[in-house]
Amino acid sequence: MSSRDGQDACGLSIYRSPYYTVGMTKIAIIEDDQVINQMYRMKFEAAGFEVSTAGDGETGVALVKKVTPDIILLDLQMPHMNGAEALAAIRGNAASSKIPVIILTNLGEEEAPKNLRSLGIHSYIVKAELTPSQVVERVKDALAASA
Repeated sequence: MSSRDGQDACGLSIYRSPYYTVGMTKIAIIEDDQVINQMYRMKFEAAGFEVSTAGDGETGVALVKKVTPDIILLDLQMPHMNGAEALAAIRGNAASSKIPVIILTNLGEEEAPKNLRSLGIHSYIVKAELTPSQVVERVKDALAASA
């Protein structure tokens, strides 16, 4: 971690962008592949977002409770708690029950847990089908639609 990174009292690793300003849109990226996690972190920071990341579902649920993001990118296949379980926990908390969630995974939609739609996802993206820039645009579209 660099000097602007740290851990909070819960042991969550929090990356603090040096470009953070009040009023930025907050996004939580919950993804266990650290290369992909950091690639999206950098892409969203460059697009002006305040980014928080978690490397598994359990940590992701704690992160969402702590930072209350404006939108969440959520992988499905993760250790400790998979994406569907994490989403159910996020939806079970009144403070995060209405936050737009975009599933960002390598699983085709037909392979995904059947209860995702009932848990209120905004959209479903297969990582291999879009570039990171296109994912940023999808997130912006989701935020505009939920405003």
